[in-house]
Amino acid sequence: MKLKIAVLPGDGIGKEITDQGVKVLQAIARKFNHQFTFTTADIGAAAIEKTGNPLPDATIEVCKKSDAVLFGAIGDPKYDNDPDAKVRPEQGYLKLRKELELFVNIRPIRVFEGLAHKSPLKATVIKNTDFVILSQPSGGIYFGEKKLSDNGKTASDSSVYHTEEIDKIAHWAFKFARTRNKKLTLIDKANMLETSRLWRKRLQVISQEYPDVYLSYMFIENASMQLILNPRQFDVILTEGIFGDMLSASASAIAGSVGLSASASLGEKNSLFEPIHGAYVLAKGKNIANPIATILSAAMMLEHFELFEEADSLRSAIDKSIELEITTADINSSQKFTTTDVGNFIHDFIIDKKSVLTHIENISLGQSTII
Repeated sequence: MKLKIAVLPGDGIGKEITDQGVKVLQAIARKFNHQFTFTTADIGAAAIEKTGNPLPDATIEVCKKSDAVLFGAIGDPKYDNDPDAKVRPEQGYLKLRKELELFVNIRPIRVFEGLAHKSPLKATVIKNTDFVILSQPSGGIYFGEKKLSDNGKTASDSSVYHTEEIDKIAHWAFKFARTRNKKLTLIDKANMLETSRLWRKRLQVISQEYPDVYLSYMFIENASMQLILNPRQFDVILTEGIFGDMLSASASAIAGSVGLSASASLGEKNSLFEPIHGAYVLAKGKNIANPIATILSAAMMLEHFELFEEADSLRSAIDKSIELEITTADINSSQKFTTTDVGNFIHDFIIDKKSVLTHIENISLGQSTII
């Protein structure tokens, strides 16, 4: 298969982790005789510094001409700490979602075997946790009208959803639930918010077309608590964008590190794959960031294009790196493996697992495991 992949490193650790994503995809291409072409473009603070625009037209063009986007991270304290900044890195990311017409964000949450002890929750609570959070990536409060009064004393952000937006992701969610355990939970704030009530109304109507899927409802504050008390009760969660960000950030702690959480955002024509974590600017250039979330996002990209054997090969390499504790310090502080070390191991394991396991001691010396 031939794929054109746009690579948007973004800010902070973005380049370090996307470099590893590209590396493992190159290994997949070599192993399975595919042709993947990568084109890098700027977004976020990096783009602002160069052009004054967080999403240059050239970047949009690169993305639209590609089959998929591999995204790094976005954000910078320079803008986070300046509430008066008119141009912000995140504006580029939000605009990109709109430009690519992405309508569903997918965030799988599962506990890796051997990492349960890294979770702040008891192993008996999180064992066999495996659920997916689906959210709407291009509507709601992030995209609503934002106002600040002339005297600077009053501010507002509007949250708007249209039935077309809700219906589209709802149908997708029901169909997706059918591929799993046929259980869908809508998480909202319908006792207080009109937008949430519209979501419930539409889900009640659409659910009649999917009688085999069990639909339940839960308020956001209860859901946040239930994720900690009993995460195994969930299978497929559907929610709006801002709630999805909150829930997935909390859920990432279940697995032991936000560096293990991947995501995909899909549209009719375009797709984007990224880790859910931020730019972690303090770690920029230190080669310590966990690349596994990005590499898992690359696996989701392969699955999107129905390259299932390739995705399984990539996931097996990730599982082996975790089993052998070839991981970064966020989940293995007793060893000194770098971002690059982890990427190299996964790359080499995909190419020749037998040789890797034979020469495993080389990785501690900073060498390739393939001789």
